[in-house]
Amino acid sequence: MAEKYVYFFGEGKAEGSEEMRNLLGGKGAGLAEMTNLGIPVPAGFTITTEVCTYYFQHNSQYPPELRDQVQKALARVERCMGARFGDPNNPLLLSVRSGARVSMPGMMDSVLNLGLNPDTVEGLARRSQNPRFSWDSYRRFIQMYSNVVMGLSGHVLESILEEYKKKKKAAKDTDLSTDDLKTLVQLYRERLRKEGKEFPLEPLDQLWGGIGAVFDSWNIPRAITYRKLNNIPEDWGTATNVQSMVFGNRGDDSATGVAFTRDPATGEKRFFGEWLPNAQGEDVVAGIRTPYPINNENKKRPEELSLEEHMPGCYNQLVRIYNRLEKHYRDMQDIEFTIQNGKLWMLQTRSGKRTGFAAVRMAVEMTEEGLISKEQAIKRVEPEALIQLLAPIFDAAEKKKAANAGRLLTKALNAGPGAACGRIVFSAEEAEKQAAKGPVLLVRLETSPDDIHGMAVARGILTARGGMTSHAALVARQMGRPCVVGAGALEISYAQKRMKVKGKVLKQGDWLSMDGTTGEVLAGQLATYPSEVVQVLVEKKLLAAKSKVFQNFEKILAWADEFRTLGVRCNADTPRQALEGLKFGAAGIGLCRTEHMFFEGKRIEAVREMILAEDSAGRARALSKILPMQKGDFIGIYKEMPGLPITIRLLDPPLHEFLPHTDKEIRELARRMKVKPQKLKAKVVQLHEFNPMLGLRGCRLGIIFPEIYDLQVQAIMEAACEVSKSSKQPVTPEIMIPLVGHVKELAYLRERTEKIAQEVMARYKIELKYLVGTMVEIPRAAITADQVASVAEFFSYGTNDLTQTALGMSRDDAGSFLPGYVEKGIYKRDPFEAIDQEGVGLLMKIGVEKGRAARPELKVGICGEHGGEPSSVMFCHRIGLDYVSCSPYRVPVARMAAAHVALQEREEQAALEEAMKKAKREAKKEARREAKKEKLEGAAEAPAAATPKKAPPPGAKVIKMPTRPIKPTAPFAARSAQQKAAAKTAKPATQKIAKAPAKKAAKPVVKKTVKAPAKKALKKAVKATAKKAVKKTIKKVAKPAAKAPAKKTIKKPAPKKAKQLKKAPAKKPVKKPAPKKVVEKAVKKAAASSRPMRKKK
Repeated sequence: MAEKYVYFFGEGKAEGSEEMRNLLGGKGAGLAEMTNLGIPVPAGFTITTEVCTYYFQHNSQYPPELRDQVQKALARVERCMGARFGDPNNPLLLSVRSGARVSMPGMMDSVLNLGLNPDTVEGLARRSQNPRFSWDSYRRFIQMYSNVVMGLSGHVLESILEEYKKKKKAAKDTDLSTDDLKTLVQLYRERLRKEGKEFPLEPLDQLWGGIGAVFDSWNIPRAITYRKLNNIPEDWGTATNVQSMVFGNRGDDSATGVAFTRDPATGEKRFFGEWLPNAQGEDVVAGIRTPYPINNENKKRPEELSLEEHMPGCYNQLVRIYNRLEKHYRDMQDIEFTIQNGKLWMLQTRSGKRTGFAAVRMAVEMTEEGLISKEQAIKRVEPEALIQLLAPIFDAAEKKKAANAGRLLTKALNAGPGAACGRIVFSAEEAEKQAAKGPVLLVRLETSPDDIHGMAVARGILTARGGMTSHAALVARQMGRPCVVGAGALEISYAQKRMKVKGKVLKQGDWLSMDGTTGEVLAGQLATYPSEVVQVLVEKKLLAAKSKVFQNFEKILAWADEFRTLGVRCNADTPRQALEGLKFGAAGIGLCRTEHMFFEGKRIEAVREMILAEDSAGRARALSKILPMQKGDFIGIYKEMPGLPITIRLLDPPLHEFLPHTDKEIRELARRMKVKPQKLKAKVVQLHEFNPMLGLRGCRLGIIFPEIYDLQVQAIMEAACEVSKSSKQPVTPEIMIPLVGHVKELAYLRERTEKIAQEVMARYKIELKYLVGTMVEIPRAAITADQVASVAEFFSYGTNDLTQTALGMSRDDAGSFLPGYVEKGIYKRDPFEAIDQEGVGLLMKIGVEKGRAARPELKVGICGEHGGEPSSVMFCHRIGLDYVSCSPYRVPVARMAAAHVALQEREEQAALEEAMKKAKREAKKEARREAKKEKLEGAAEAPAAATPKKAPPPGAKVIKMPTRPIKPTAPFAARSAQQKAAAKTAKPATQKIAKAPAKKAAKPVVKKTVKAPAKKALKKAVKATAKKAVKKTIKKVAKPAAKAPAKKTIKKPAPKKAKQLKKAPAKKPVKKPAPKKVVEKAVKKAAASSRPMRKKK
């Protein structure tokens, strides 16, 4: 049977559904689901993502079956819509749109009005009785097709349109007459011929050109950029949706629009959207025209025209549909619609893009409404989205002061919340260039998908045109960028690189501030203020009861903590950072870097004296100055983290980082140390290293200069003893020795550490629990983790340096080549941003396994910057780490990521268990079928093999055996007592004739033709079915199933030694039930690859 590549939808029935998102793409699945729900959707069909994959694998060729399937689906569309594709009298027009399994707004191409040519355009004019509409559609079609399919720059025909409008003094496209549009069509075709391109007139050629262009658009630069920004795999591909056209530009009773079932910027529960009368959908989405609010509630100005007022019947129908869709999908929906001659048609529904603010609010409120569960709420909030709730905002007083000073330039649509301040740039290319030097704001008439790379680096986006549902607004919200759109007061000149508003001129490079929450744009720089969450938690300047943002933030993270099993700590070097980490939910400190304390104030002078001292006595004098300072730091941190574990790393960086670099600094230090500057400079030169990253640093410092580590251990333990005594709550310091590569390094330093710790505790007369462990940053430490764990009481992966040493890359220099590596696909992501799971991750996994093999209770964590990156957090959970540690402001992100992976694992476990049950049931059925088949084959062949009965000798006494057959379900060994008794009482001679052959042959026959094949079939069936079911079910949990798999029959083993059957007597083989132990063993084996669920730490 041929592979199915085309799925039809129309007239209330669809061949696909929402469950087939991976196969049909998000748009195709949504169209199929709406059709099945009875919502009015123009008929069409979806070409699957599998065709896209085939297309790229076979040099832009299609599967052989595709053209025939498309032709049949097209015929069904024609019957549904009552028109024919290419018919000059009653033409059917089509749209061809992309649709990946996740939304990629505007990143791929679409073509509208396919099927128009000089003949069909006249037919459409006659049928619609609206020639202007018909020729406007043809003009749009040529313009779009020449760009998307034929590769002509969009500016070429756009410039012809603009010049012609100037000539005709037409302010808008709608001011052009039918004759004007006919002239433009002619001008377009002439220009195409000059470019060496002939516009296709055959409708089927146009259709296949459009289909190919949509597949090709999966790999255009903006789509690739978007996939990289959002970590979308390149092998997913896109589906192509071919759908009959309905027209919003057919007159005053026609319209088009985009709407959201809740506010995508704030999350507020209100119907939110925009529309345009007498227009096509691209006019709204592209931001070419600034649309009107969909209802009176969204009006900004009284003179604005709402759909609610203009077409109340269609508006009320739309409200009913949106309510139904949100309840059905249990999520905020982004819908597109067209009204043609007063009839409403739905063109799309999908889960809408939203800001971090909106995502959290919707998740919490939908849970409280009973629409979704807590687990679903957590999965709706991407971990990175929480950063938006912590971003700074403008100080209200400062903003008011700037407005009073005349710096408020304009107020427009607040499309993306947050504060942004930067230098003005007018192109995406300039944004990329200048962003490396400082913050930039991208200012455009309107953004297009081609601006994606500039939007990604800009701090904020400002457009003169477009609405809340325009491309700029959609993408900015998804990226978490502050965005203001529809600022019609702006006069922007790209050529002069300047903008004018209210008589003021601002040039490229000037400072500009914008508030995406209020829509205000102000000249110059404006001071920012901590977010509401920070004001409540850290600054204590806002009451929790007065901040809905904080309440939702706190609630969603509390729910996340109910499900996560991975601990989250923070990296903190000061009491202030420790407090921030604690307020954001950290359960201790995973990394306290002692060297950061050395750079503060006048401490650096004492540190330099210690490093440059001539002997140990000189070092001891300098260290005596540092001891009270460092002890005071630890006391402050312990007090902020009462009763929580605190991991303190001993001195790690090379000594040269603390040394003076200028002659002036050297002279000043020499004066204080009472030595000659020349001598001091010689010492500085002596300590210089060619490769300090791999030089005298970490534990090597502690071994060569043991006084340094001795002092730090003393400060750590004295502070712990004093705080434990004063607070009555014991402190648990974890002393971490960095850069260990050999177990003997750790053994030497642990011995010194414990000696000092015991001396301090004896002096304070207190016993404290403390741990001594190591930071795993060297590949050798991971590979020999079993040896290291014999000395270390905990491991903490320093993934910053482990990545450097494992990959042989300097983090400080990798910026010159790593972006190119990622672009070429050598690394999927920058390994300094997300853990390289195949390389560095494998070292980590080896370290965990070998370390715990040597010390089962070994505590293992991570303290590099990767500890706050979601995919790295999830990886750490899966390899069995106890905790991750990250900077304080990344703690909420790590908590949410840990909850996500815990829920994923729980779903996988449930799927596995269900698959095992299913496999067991299928295996038993298969074994029974096999045994039944064997029994029937044995019964059929046995009579043919039987020998003629011999007459008994004269005078022999014949004992008649019972003729009642043995029940098929009874085991062979369980013969009736009557049979056994008869066998015992029978004479030997008679038995030899009548029973001996049957008794002797029966066991081998049953054993080899029933029991053995059944057992073998059962094992094979369990193993095969379990493997297939587990793989299928887990895949279904992780991502929606692409399509229902074809049923596969399990091969049945042929009966062994079939020839023996010919010699067997007529006795029927007995069916043997499936042995319980075989099933259990097979199930256990199939489940062996699944990691059991983690217990909560």
